[in-house]
Amino acid sequence: MPMLHAKPERQGMHDFKVQNISICGKTFLADTSGALYWPAEKALIIADLHLEKGSSFAASGQLLPPYDTRETLTRLAQAIDRFGAETVIALGDSFHDCGAAQRMEPSDANRLRSMQEACEWIWVTGNHDPEIANWLGGYVVDDLTVEGITLRHEPLGAWTTHEIAGHLHPAARISREGYTLRRPCFIGNGRRLVVPAFGSYTGGLNVLKEAFDPLFGGEAFKVWMMGQEGLYPIATRLLRED
Repeated sequence: MPMLHAKPERQGMHDFKVQNISICGKTFLADTSGALYWPAEKALIIADLHLEKGSSFAASGQLLPPYDTRETLTRLAQAIDRFGAETVIALGDSFHDCGAAQRMEPSDANRLRSMQEACEWIWVTGNHDPEIANWLGGYVVDDLTVEGITLRHEPLGAWTTHEIAGHLHPAARISREGYTLRRPCFIGNGRRLVVPAFGSYTGGLNVLKEAFDPLFGGEAFKVWMMGQEGLYPIATRLLRED
């Protein structure tokens, strides 16, 4: 499906893979995978992996293909390699519940350990994973402040600045010329940023929903929408409610 003529005028498809995003004067690279790279810190920031969501649903009788953890870790490894990240910061809800780590397939757990051997790994706790088992490796924190930017799971209320968060699973919906497209997105206003959910089985909340009002209500914001071929800045006048 085309991006509804939402692409800016550029020369090559490679130009769409990442978008420069400035937060309080600091430069980040938003990636089409849903990851955010901080070049100055050589850090890859991701949120809401929700590992083992499939096995959690299966336990309650809702059958999903049991490959979400493997797919998510594969995409994460690709993003780490693509940017050459030396640090990974996971902004909460990395695991779908507190028992998720125990349900991981040994091959997936081994892959996670292998990835951690190459990077400093920081788990920020979330509402789904307020506790993270020690054997998973890495450092566990409630939030983290680096160079004046606070990284946390759930964004704070109005007027907050210098913040990168997840939790809300932002998504954008646009309709033009008979086409409708709804995809995860980044949303920010130059002072704060909410990143999309990275997990394979995660849904999205429309950025026009009232949950975003305390963060951006009444103020200008920008949206960068994930597509199959790249990441695209979308004019807010094109956004539509569900």
